[in-house]
Amino acid sequence: MSINSIIPKPITEYDLRLLRIFTSVVEHGGFSAAEKALGITRSTISVHMSNLETRMKLKLCLRGRGGFSLTEDGQLVYHAVIALFDSLNDFSLLVGTLGKELSGELVILCADLLDRKRQQKLAQVIESVSNSSPNLHIVLDGDSISNIEKLLLKDKAHIAIFPGYQQIEGLHYVPLSSEPIFLCCGKKHTFYNQVDTQINNNDLATANAIHPGIDIDIDGREQLQQLNLSARAYQFDTRKAMILSGKYIGFMPQSYIQQELNAGDIRIIQPSTRTYKFNLSLVNKKTPRESTKVELLRNAFATAFNLEN
Repeated sequence: MSINSIIPKPITEYDLRLLRIFTSVVEHGGFSAAEKALGITRSTISVHMSNLETRMKLKLCLRGRGGFSLTEDGQLVYHAVIALFDSLNDFSLLVGTLGKELSGELVILCADLLDRKRQQKLAQVIESVSNSSPNLHIVLDGDSISNIEKLLLKDKAHIAIFPGYQQIEGLHYVPLSSEPIFLCCGKKHTFYNQVDTQINNNDLATANAIHPGIDIDIDGREQLQQLNLSARAYQFDTRKAMILSGKYIGFMPQSYIQQELNAGDIRIIQPSTRTYKFNLSLVNKKTPRESTKVELLRNAFATAFNLEN
């Protein structure tokens, strides 16, 4: 890419608009797929893309019967634009921390659905944060543990709740809660109407079982090694659905299946031996960019969950 081929003047708001359209087209794989996300027609997208290519004096993409693809210059520009938008976001975050009142986004991520008791405590956290910093825009969302770890390390999230069995460098972990997790089966499973003494180790070792999809503690791994792990379900709600199908057995915390236990749709198998601890941690980056926001959250969680902050 030659120096003369880039936008020759300072980047304008119109340039930023064209670049946002460009990134959307790339991330959706073409003009047609980007229509709904952008809220404009394919012909309008085509005009904007042509304008961008004219302004940059570059051929950014190929479109035709062979489908949509980026040129070599287009790939370089796309990665540069992503870095540009990340820098703009970082600038906004920095400015948001300079005033007396905290503002901007406050991102809390969870790796799984929370049971009713933890939801109520999380509600206390949100209430406390909202009362103390009403200008903050709270974002509460879910994601996989691996993605959450990356977002925390990149300062794209402030704090998270997930099992801290495998702790990684750069993140700070505080135990949040712990409860036993039990082996369960659904009402349609052959084990359901058998008493625990009728279900032997060989029966359990041959029954289709669900792997939780994450690294767990040594007690949990020992329990899983005794089962026929023929399926995988990380989220508790999806794992519960598989158990209710009657085709699989799997481990669940009692707090997540209490309603089904009361209704007789799920039963626990050999609770005194087929059990291990489910531990949740409160996790944040050790050296976060927005340390004031993280400290605000840590204090709110400490109060709601009775933690030693």
